[in-house]
Formats: sequence, C-alpha cells, structure tokens
Amino acid sequence: MKRLLLLWDIDGTLIDSDHVCEALYPHAFERLTGRPALHRVTIAGRTELDIMDELFARHGVSGIDPGLVTAELAAQLHRRAPALRATGRALPGAVEALRALAAREDVAQSVLTGNLRANAELKLGLFGLAAHLDPAAGAYGGDARERAALVPVARRRAAAVYGAGFDAGNTVLIGDTPRDVQAGRVGGARVVAVASGASSAAELRAAGADAVLADLRDTAAVLRAVRAVGLTSGNPG
Repeated sequence: MKRLLLLWDIDGTLIDSDHVCEALYPHAFERLTGRPALHRVTIAGRTELDIMDELFARHGVSGIDPGLVTAELAAQLHRRAPALRATGRALPGAVEALRALAAREDVAQSVLTGNLRANAELKLGLFGLAAHLDPAAGAYGGDARERAALVPVARRRAAAVYGAGFDAGNTVLIGDTPRDVQAGRVGGARVVAVASGASSAAELRAAGADAVLADLRDTAAVLRAVRAVGLTSGNPG
C-alpha cells in the first residue's frame, strides 16, 4: 500500500486567529531592536522568519541573532494565547476533515506551515487539532525562509518516521493562499487549495491549484479532493 503524505497549512486553512497574531511581528521587532516598527509587511503564506527578515530590512536593521528572533516570536505568541483562545477558532469542518483523514491507514498527516514549530503546536493545541496530526513528519517556519523549501524537509521527515518514500506523486499540500500553491508546485507536491482565507477560489485556481474547495465544511468533498489529486486508484476509497 502506497501511503499519501498530507501536509496542512494552519492559519487561514485550519484556524482563524481573528487578527490576534498580526501584532506579533511588529511587537517582536520592537522588543528586539528597541524601535517601533514603522513599516507594515504582508504575512499571508510566508514563514515567520521571512516576515521578520523583511521587517528588519525595511527598517535598515541587521545583525540580529536568529536564535533571539525565534525565542521572541515564541514568547510573543505565548503572551497572546489567552486572546487567541478567546477570539480565534478552528475553521468550520477542520476538526472533522482531520479526523476523517487520520482514520485512513494510507494517509500520513502533518503540517507544512510558516509558523515556528513552537507556535504551530500552540495554535493546534488551543483549538483541538493536534491529536490528528503527526508533528514529527511536518515542516515549520524555522526550517527554511522560503515556503517551497519546506516541502522536501517534510518529505524527508515523513520518510524517516514512516519508513516509506514520498515524492511529488504522493505528497499533497492543503493551503489557502497563492503562496501555498506556489510552494507545492515549486517544492514538489500537489495542492488542494481552500478559499477560507483572504484569497478567492478564482485566485487559487489561477495560481495553479490542482483542486479548490470553498471551505472544509463538507468532509466528503475534502476526501474526494484529496483522493482525486493524491491517492492512487490502487488504494482503498
């Protein structure tokens, strides 16, 4: 039986943080530099370290220890955890889709996210999503600056965990932004895009997604999309 590696984006795909996390980056910048962040940067579909790199560059800051950046980003989210729990939510259908896919013996299910691992695990834990995912088989924002580079990282980790090979034919990324789609296409994965974030279904199709869903509410539709793009006909349905 050939196993499918299914990699989920978190923000905008599985959870809605109600903008709580947007303040994390300028606050981290101020703590690390002693200066307020005067310029805003886009964050959707990016790794956390890439976001911080742009903030530093736009303010002419260099030489900040990456370890300090990582620690501060984790500390900032930890401080916001009560607010995130109060106003954020798992997106409709997320728990049901994860549970249904986790029940399949031919699916290995983890994350491919721009979040640092500590931040990813905190968010997933807050909304009851962690139990259905294998964190050891995923890739995180601390593993590479560019999202596409996370795909081979996840494949290597999943191969080590499951003792099976994963390639572009049996790796599927599920995300909500054109950057997620691009990461799959460049990194070597098929893509199921979900128009649950800021990007429309039309934008996700134009970016090259293999399948597009309006949201995750219809569990059967999610399974059909995953099966269509990533499960071979020899696997049980």
